[in-house]
Amino acid sequence: MVRISVFYATAEGKKFDHDYYVNRHMKLVRERLGSFGLVRTEVDKGLGGGAPGAPAPYVAIGHVYFNSLTDFQKGMGQHGKELLGDVPNFTNIQPQIQISEIIG
Repeated sequence: MVRISVFYATAEGKKFDHDYYVNRHMKLVRERLGSFGLVRTEVDKGLGGGAPGAPAPYVAIGHVYFNSLTDFQKGMGQHGKELLGDVPNFTNIQPQIQISEIIG
């Protein structure tokens, strides 16, 4: 299984609409990528850093799970433009993406 994580770094002057992200963007992700083998989605909301009182390094992290990287790539090949085009509706943060193989 693979997990694609999209990180939105905390930064002064940046905005992030968690409600839109959870209720509209991730719903759109599930609708568009569900037929391409999307297993599940998760959203993390940053609360704090490692040290007491430290800010969270990421305001949010979105995760999508697929049985194979090929399935994800096929779905994004067809719907990626639409999904990426929705990003300005909830944030002005440049997302960082990591693709991981779940090994444990």
